[in-house]
Amino acid sequence: MTQELTTSLPTEPEQPSQRPGWWRDAVIYQVYVRSFADSDGDGIGDLRGARERLPHLAQLGVDAVWLTPFYASPQADGGYDVADYRAVDPLFGTLGDADDLVRTAHELGLKVIVDVVPNHSSDQHPWFREALADRPGGAARARYHFRPGRGAHGELPPNDWESVFGGPAWTRTTDPDGTPGEWYLHLFAPEQPDLNWDSPEVREEFDAVLRFWLDLGVDGFRIDVAHGMVKAAGLPDIGHTEQVKLIGAQVLPFFDQDGVHEIHRSWRRLLDSYPGDRIGVAEAWAPTAERLALYVRPDELHQAFNFQFLRCPWDAAAMRTVIDESLAATASVGAPTTWVLSNHDVVRHTTRYATDSPEQGLARARAAVLLTLALPGSAYLYQGEELGLPEVTDLPDEVRQDPAFFRGSSDGQDGQDGQDGFRDGCRVPLPWTRSGDSHGFGPGGSWLPQPAAWSELSVEAQTGDPASTLELYRSALALRRELPGLGDTPMSWLEAPEGVLALSRPGFVCTLNTLGKEVEMPVPGRALLSSAPLGYGAGTVRIPPDSCAWWAI
Repeated sequence: MTQELTTSLPTEPEQPSQRPGWWRDAVIYQVYVRSFADSDGDGIGDLRGARERLPHLAQLGVDAVWLTPFYASPQADGGYDVADYRAVDPLFGTLGDADDLVRTAHELGLKVIVDVVPNHSSDQHPWFREALADRPGGAARARYHFRPGRGAHGELPPNDWESVFGGPAWTRTTDPDGTPGEWYLHLFAPEQPDLNWDSPEVREEFDAVLRFWLDLGVDGFRIDVAHGMVKAAGLPDIGHTEQVKLIGAQVLPFFDQDGVHEIHRSWRRLLDSYPGDRIGVAEAWAPTAERLALYVRPDELHQAFNFQFLRCPWDAAAMRTVIDESLAATASVGAPTTWVLSNHDVVRHTTRYATDSPEQGLARARAAVLLTLALPGSAYLYQGEELGLPEVTDLPDEVRQDPAFFRGSSDGQDGQDGQDGFRDGCRVPLPWTRSGDSHGFGPGGSWLPQPAAWSELSVEAQTGDPASTLELYRSALALRRELPGLGDTPMSWLEAPEGVLALSRPGFVCTLNTLGKEVEMPVPGRALLSSAPLGYGAGTVRIPPDSCAWWAI
């Protein structure tokens, strides 16, 4: 039986949990603002739309919401090119809308985490405009990385660094008299010049930006490219191409430099000066779990995304290794591990896991979230995964907006030499209702086209259906809150057949079958929840292929 879709706002305020260390086992839901909900009919999600849909997140059972950037921006990279860190872009609403969203979230018992983008600004930021008008060596240019070019006439980039989005990481400027000038560094799009964190002005400005949003009431920050603010002295050459493939595999002169940790320590002191357990979350790519753990030492940030887990193949042995290494690394610094399966920059895991068929991918995705929510630590959910949404792989070129796609295409290449350029596929707006030209996303269509089949994946279609992915998520999150063994407690592995992972928490067991065939094993306890129907024999249970089950013991 389908229940009516709820969009009403709360009438009786509830205060968000103030328990110390709430973030250690929190479930945090990522809202990609432009694709979550549209209130004004322009086809683009906004803050008011997100606020109106917050009851969905409260009913889902998450603890907090993380909002992608909604700041004033030319939108060269979906808002990650910020022109004013204290203003809301009119595309997304007003500062009043941001304030209303934070207040409503708190009334619903939800914390609010916002993005901060400290590695680079927009090329339309007043600072960068001043820098372009300044002379070489001038004070305005010291806030960024300007360098003379190499070659007889400065016609070559200052070094061999490559942009994550493809092509050189340098763009040459034009002096006021029309002659070629210095080059500036941009590790992402040319519209995103890298800030120079050796500049005291940069550090002071971001302290003020953090205070601005903390004063408004946000509960923390997700720090974009938290591993990137510090560059190696002298900006040395790397010596070869295809550098993006090395991100997360080795320390590069522009990523994961040790100097970033002093910045994060100063931000931790700032966060600790505010009441309410405000947190910092690192989006950091590091080559090992041990180096990632450096970002969450007791005097640094609270969480760091576990991309090793996200990248792990559907294989029991590989999963166990990643889980063990992750838990050991964070335990060494007294921090929780943060688990994540998808986000706005990667192919949705429903599709990543589909090596044979879409049905296989969905089965594995349903199983994977039960494993994730059974692990010690905090978990992040990406909007739409609770609906089992797949990656949209057939978007026409003319609707794409990922800057990496255009950089690759303009170079005349078959594919990209930076990011894959196809991140739009995981950013297609959410389906809320069965009908309507945008399935309830908003009254004026959606900025990326939604597949017609998403009608039956909508919140409306899945609500009340006990076999739906949405109700699986709701049940799992409710149990996670009810069972004390699924809090910030240790885990241990149990003996299990090959291809099966069995882990134990206090009063709880989780079994994951990664094989493409049914596995029979002794019944671990009383069945609580499973991603697929279980079968039983005399004292045994038959666990379906690519499925996961929770048990009370």
